[in-house]
Amino acid sequence: MPILKDLPSDDAGWPADLIDPDEVPRPIAAFGIIGMTTGIELAPHRHHRAQLLMALRGILTCEAENGLWMVPSNCAIWIPGGTLHAIKASGMIEGYNAFIDPAVTAAMPAYCCTVTVTPLLAALMMRAAALPQLYPEDGAEARLVTVLLDEIAAAPEERLHLPMPTDERLRRLAALMMADPGERGSMEQWARRAGLSERTLARLLTRETGMSFGPWRQRLTIMLALQRMAEGAPVQQVALDLGYESASSFVTMFRKVLGAPPAQYMARQHGGEKLKSP
Repeated sequence: MPILKDLPSDDAGWPADLIDPDEVPRPIAAFGIIGMTTGIELAPHRHHRAQLLMALRGILTCEAENGLWMVPSNCAIWIPGGTLHAIKASGMIEGYNAFIDPAVTAAMPAYCCTVTVTPLLAALMMRAAALPQLYPEDGAEARLVTVLLDEIAAAPEERLHLPMPTDERLRRLAALMMADPGERGSMEQWARRAGLSERTLARLLTRETGMSFGPWRQRLTIMLALQRMAEGAPVQQVALDLGYESASSFVTMFRKVLGAPPAQYMARQHGGEKLKSP
């Protein structure tokens, strides 16, 4: 499959000769996307094959199964076959896709999740994207694909998932909070902005996401923070942008949720040697 460098902005912009990965008679069909884009937005869709979507540069987001997954650099999202999902990306993007036959996914998650990309997994994804669509099934290419499948199955999960409500009032509230992440208003204040009572907001959010307002907003904050840090913003600036009075209070929250302070967490994400793109 190809490495695409003229990036489309929507579903209609993909090259006409790009083969539907569901139609490729191989365990894996892979391709890459590299380039600057003002925005890629793929409407909700599904395919028979499972998908591993990896970002080496840029930020990708995927909404699926009533959840929002963020894919910062050096992470990937696993999407089981048949899952309805929508993808957004912007800025300088370098990403790689592997579409995987369900017949070889028994050792892989049956649900959407974000996973850490090791240097080996990244290198294998990049090599797979450069393979011919009909690579030989009994040579080195097939052995490479076998190792790639093993690495995908072994990839550790990351907690970069935000349950998303389906209620339109809550969806509007989520959009407001994402647009104004520095507003640290109370639950009562946010409820008023959404045209809800505090009690109704609490009941609906718990019913639709399984989370109360405080932990849900904290998870949203973490995802927005990771996005800004992946773009190069320093921790102090990120803390201020997200409405924290000090960097130390932000760091304490971040460590509590992800198990490491921001600098250590980002160093771990980018700790591997930078790989040269094909």
